Order: sequence, then C-alpha cells, then structure tokens
Amino acid sequence: MSQRQVLQVFEQYQKARTQFVQTVAELASRPQNIETLQNAGVMSLLRPLLLDIVPTIQQTAALALGRLANYNDDLAEAVVKGDILPQLVYSLAEQNRFYKKAAAFVLRAVAKHSPQLAQSVVDCGALDALVICLEEFDPGVKEAAAWALGYIARHNAELAQAVVDAGAVPLLVLCIQEPELSLKRIAASALSDICKHSPELAQTVVDAGAIAHLAQMILNPDAKLKRQVFSALSQISKHSVDLAEMVVEAEIFPAVLTCLKDPDEYVKKNVATLIREIAKHTPELSQLIVNAGGVAAVVDYVGESKGNVRLPGIMMLGYVAAHSENLAMAVIVSKGVVQLAIALSEEPEDHVQAAAAWSLGQIGRHTPEHAKAVAVANVLPKLLQCYLRADASEDLQTKSKKALKNILQKCVHLPALEPLLHDAPPNILKHVVGQFSKVLPHDSKARRLFVTSAGLKKIQEIKAEPGSALAEYVNTINNCYPEEIVKYYSPGYSDALLERVEQFNPKA
Repeated sequence: MSQRQVLQVFEQYQKARTQFVQTVAELASRPQNIETLQNAGVMSLLRPLLLDIVPTIQQTAALALGRLANYNDDLAEAVVKGDILPQLVYSLAEQNRFYKKAAAFVLRAVAKHSPQLAQSVVDCGALDALVICLEEFDPGVKEAAAWALGYIARHNAELAQAVVDAGAVPLLVLCIQEPELSLKRIAASALSDICKHSPELAQTVVDAGAIAHLAQMILNPDAKLKRQVFSALSQISKHSVDLAEMVVEAEIFPAVLTCLKDPDEYVKKNVATLIREIAKHTPELSQLIVNAGGVAAVVDYVGESKGNVRLPGIMMLGYVAAHSENLAMAVIVSKGVVQLAIALSEEPEDHVQAAAAWSLGQIGRHTPEHAKAVAVANVLPKLLQCYLRADASEDLQTKSKKALKNILQKCVHLPALEPLLHDAPPNILKHVVGQFSKVLPHDSKARRLFVTSAGLKKIQEIKAEPGSALAEYVNTINNCYPEEIVKYYSPGYSDALLERVEQFNPKA
C-alpha cells in the first residue's frame, strides 16, 4: 500500500469520526432520539473521542455528552459511571476555549440533576478547574464555568460552601462587572445560588463587594439581568437584619419601586420578593419602605398581578402590618385591605388565599379601628367560608381561623359581625357573641338594631354549655333587654302563647 493510500485511509477515518460525532451531537439535541442513542451504547463510543487528536472532534464529543447528560439523571449518572468526568476536568486545564466551554457544559449538565451528582462533579476535582476558567480571557469560557458553579452551589449549603472554598466568589463578583450581558446574568445567578442557603454564605458574597455592583444594575434595561440581580439581593436580604440593612444602604429605594411595573413578570415578582424580605425584619426597615412610597406601590402591584406573582406582594403587606399599629394603618390608608380582600375572593390557589388571609389578620389584630377597616371590606364572611370549605388545605383553614379570631377579638363594628351569627361554628361563634356582649350594654342604638335585625332572636337559638364563656356572653346580652323581649324571641315562645290562647277561658 502506497503512502498516498495510507493517508487516504487516515483521512477517511477522520471524516468518519467527525461525521459520527457531529451526527450524535445533532441527534442528542432532540429529546425523542435520546433513548435510542442510549440503547445503542453511544456513551462508550463518545468517551475515547474526548481524547481524539483532532480538537473539533473532542469538542463535539463533549457537546454530545453534555446534551445527553442534560436530558435526565440516568444519563448524567451514566457519564459519572463511565469515568468521563476526570478526563473532562483534566482537559479543562489543557485544551482550547471551545473545548473548555463544552467540558464546562457537561459538568453543569451532570451537576444540575441532584446533590449526589453535583457531589460527583466536586469529587473529581472540577471546582478548582472551573474557578481557573473564571480567569480566562474569553467571556464564553467564564460564562460556562460560572453556570456550572451556580448549578453545583444551588443544591445545598455544603456544595455552596465547597464552591466558596474553591475561591469562586471574588471572581464571580468580577464577572458581574464585565461588559457582556449574558456573563453578568449568569454570574449574578450563581451568586444568588450561593447566597440562598445561609447567612454565612450570604456574608461571604457581601464581603466580596457584591451588593454595590448588583445595586448599580437594578435599572439596567435587560429584563433577564434584572431578574437575577433582584433574586441575588433578595437571597442576601432574607437572612438577617444586618444583611437587609446593607442592601438598603446601597440606596436601592426608591429606584426599585419603578421595577414593580416592569413588563417582565419575573422581574416584578423578584422585586416584590426583595421588598418583602427587607420589610419582614424590623419596624424600622418597614417604615423606610413606607416612607419611600413602597406600600402604595406594592398595593398597586397586588391589584395588577395574579397567582404566584401576586404572592410576595400579599405577604409583604402582612409583614409590614404585623410590626405596629402605625404601619398597619399605613397599609389601610394605601387601600391595602381592598386589594387583599379581592385576592382572597378571586384567587383559585389555596396557598395564595392563605397568604391573603394571614395578611388581613395581621392588619386587623391591632385595634378596633384596624378591625373595622378589615371588616367593612366584607372580609369576615369570606374568611369563614375559607375556614369551613371542605376541600380547603389545612394551611388555608388554619390561617383563616387565626385571622378571623385576630380580627373578631378587636372588632366592635356590629353590622359586620351580624352575618357570622348565622353561619359561624361554635368555636368562632364564641368570639362573635363575645364582641356583641362588650358593645350592647353601652350602646342603646346598637341594642335596638340588634333586635330589628333578628340578632337577638339568633342569640336565643344558641345552645351554649352552662358555665362556658359562650353562655356568659349570651347572659350578658340578654341582661341588656327586658325579660319579656328575651322571652318573645326565645324558641318555642310562639307555641307557648298559642297554648295559652287555647287554654284561655273567656268569662261569659
């Protein structure tokens, strides 16, 4: 065989390898082909191609493996068991930028499925190699590495700590300062994934100077970047008063409030979540948000949103109101009760209704004035309905019952209480009757109305255990009226009268 023929054979072999690996990578991009490729044993065929002498074949083999591993955890597990990860990690340090991107993609695809698979990526020494990639000149390599590190860190505190210990945080903070939008987004997302687990991890990110750089991007026109920026700031703020104060000190108010009207739903939701996480800590932080116009902005947001997007706004109003009478009044003045009542009525999901019930309870529990503001929005019958609904979740029933009790114990606005006399079960009725027993002895107009609205009649129908609190409340109410009036409205009184009529013997 001549030299020319030998070269032709090698050329054909190279073409065949190239065609094979490109075809597999192409097929792996479509989910319907994955099972067939897996059954054909494609993993074991791709592995040696990671060491091929031709760089494009190496890169395409890594890309194909990444697409397979990305599909499900079984295939990701097969990549781990096929001993492919050590080869990828070794090549991350040695190869060109195209290969590095493809190798980082495989590591990310494996790590995303579970903490166990992410741990396998860590165990093969990937973190140090990925952190080195964050220092590469090429932004695409940095992006691929940041993405993989974020996917490792998101599972639990131990994995996030491993990412921190590898020295990733300062480099990720540098990445959010780079000009490339996609790199900024992914670096901010990775920082968010590190922060979320514990105050200590969030503090590490703060110590690296992340807050100032994140805060500078809150008005960036790119929606996907803003999503990640607000997510990261929320994850920092949620852990402690100190961390929340550091976020506030970056002068994010009132600028963030404009983002509650962003066209992107995820941006809006993440902003509302950030405001909620700050408001929950202290009255002072809540007051700062009120002073910036934050409560009015969140009330508008609750009115304009639906479902899970609405949820952080609903909870934020509850957290603000929980701190003090004045802050609860700020929510009332901003028409917060009206929007929460609408959410309670129209939301189909139990968990959103439960949040609205909880927030209304936090507003109404302070004083009679607060309770009246909630009661006149016709909230009490709706809360009762949620509590009594047979198919309601346990959480919705618990929160509705608690909110009802909180509001009822302060409510002296009797017209709002009357409908509950007819519908409430004994454990709620006790609180309703208790409020009537407080007001009626001191208010003659209310006593008269109570008779004409059939309230007194209803009281006589209540079967209270002798000596119980409910029996005491009923007695107190009955003592407000002449004995003959009480008798007149007692069950069976009309029958007794008729009997007396029958027995009456007029004198001839």
